[in-house]
Amino acid sequence: MVHRVAVIGAGPSGLASIKACPDEGMVPTCFECTIHLGGLWRFKAEPNRASIYHSLTINASKEMMCYSDFPIPADYPNYMHHSKILKHLKLYADSLKQYLQTNLVRQRPDFSRTGQWEVVTENRDGQEQRHVFDAVICCSGHYTYPNLPLKDFPGIDTFEGKYFHSWDYKGPEDMHGKRVVVIGIGNSGGDIAVESSRVAEQVWCTTRRGSWVIRQVSDNGLPVDMKYNTRFVHILFQLLPMSILNWIGEKKLNAMYDHTMYALKPKHGFFNQMPVLNDDLPFRILSGSVIIKPNVKEIRGSTMVFDDGSTVEKVTTMVFRIFPSNATYKSGHRIGLYKHVFPPNIEHPTLAVVGFIHGFGAINILAEMQARWATRVFKGIKKLPSKKAMMKAIEKDTKDMGKSFVTSKLAPLQVDYVTYMDDVAGEIGVRPSLLWLFFTNYPLFKKVLWEPATSYQYRLMGPGKWEGARRAIFTQFDRLSLTVMAGAASIYYIHVRNPTTIPNLLSTLRPQTI
Repeated sequence: MVHRVAVIGAGPSGLASIKACPDEGMVPTCFECTIHLGGLWRFKAEPNRASIYHSLTINASKEMMCYSDFPIPADYPNYMHHSKILKHLKLYADSLKQYLQTNLVRQRPDFSRTGQWEVVTENRDGQEQRHVFDAVICCSGHYTYPNLPLKDFPGIDTFEGKYFHSWDYKGPEDMHGKRVVVIGIGNSGGDIAVESSRVAEQVWCTTRRGSWVIRQVSDNGLPVDMKYNTRFVHILFQLLPMSILNWIGEKKLNAMYDHTMYALKPKHGFFNQMPVLNDDLPFRILSGSVIIKPNVKEIRGSTMVFDDGSTVEKVTTMVFRIFPSNATYKSGHRIGLYKHVFPPNIEHPTLAVVGFIHGFGAINILAEMQARWATRVFKGIKKLPSKKAMMKAIEKDTKDMGKSFVTSKLAPLQVDYVTYMDDVAGEIGVRPSLLWLFFTNYPLFKKVLWEPATSYQYRLMGPGKWEGARRAIFTQFDRLSLTVMAGAASIYYIHVRNPTTIPNLLSTLRPQTI
């Protein structure tokens, strides 16, 4: 019987896992390598510690990233600065503090009999301490350690300037007047290229195969994920050929900016790989501040030679973007975990990996769903298939992923958001039934079908049902309103410049929604 659970990491995935344990009658203890919660979302400019950069604003809207029973306050912006995300995580963690400990995990010698684990920690005096747990949830994520792919760049040892990993990037302060090459055009690479281009002499951004770039601000000013991440769109994906869906998506994107003209057009279809979300990158390219180049073929001192034969001289700085780490058991390029959570090759299902995944949505809700499932497996309510069946399922998922996405060692964690969430929700018994809602609650059915597939949908029924879920769904566009945020910003501005006008301003404010 599993009673004590060790949770490794106090980031968004770790907090979701801590919360899931008491819900199933288990006692969690969280081990965090720092004395703070928040994981990557706690910005701190210090060496040898993974964190985000100073200016980072998340590319998932608040309604699409909040935990399923904890809506983000209405007065928070729709795309939050990292400081707001950390504040929200702290609010979520208020009731979890008794489980946080301020770490080496290994099987006990009698693991085959007990399924227990030993966690070895070091206290502030440097003394080793050992703790025994019935189960472990690993939430250390895939951005914990940098992986500089130097062997892929012949001549890197001759480079005369400075190179570093995006893991070490905190801001553009060292980029002033420099000639910068950013390796890779993922979301982090795009952000760094845009930000450094405002102070650098010139920035080049390289890409192996191109990328589709979409705006975070979509039609009618809505966040793009609130506009298109719906169950109705998901149903269309099940019914229409991918070639048609790609054609529709690419036509809409190219109407905003021709990806061929911008040297961005990739070799893959729009829905075959995660796009880059960046509203500023196209303008920086159009203004010449950022120049898109193919992959670096060779480095000769301060000269970069690219695959198309072109060169750039006097490069002073190179930035490598984040690459995910490898795992011990793999299926092709994919991490060998059953449904991205359970290792199939251990005797007892007492180890779960939560948050080691990537989908078109924030990690918070993907991790929360994984944690809810993992704790029910620990408790014995849900049974895992045999080792053989799990490995067969992993191989099938790998093949299916290869059909849907461009797969490589750089992107082994990709899942379709709604498909994956529904799959794991089915294991728990919380997947919303459209047919049942159609006959029992038609207004709610319309919301669930047509509006964004927010995490509240997985609290409508089954284990962990939350009475506030229905209201959260009906009011999610109210919390999207800019009225509160705009009012607060205006008051702050006038308060600084002319405090006497605040009463007049308040009298002019009126409720308004998008």
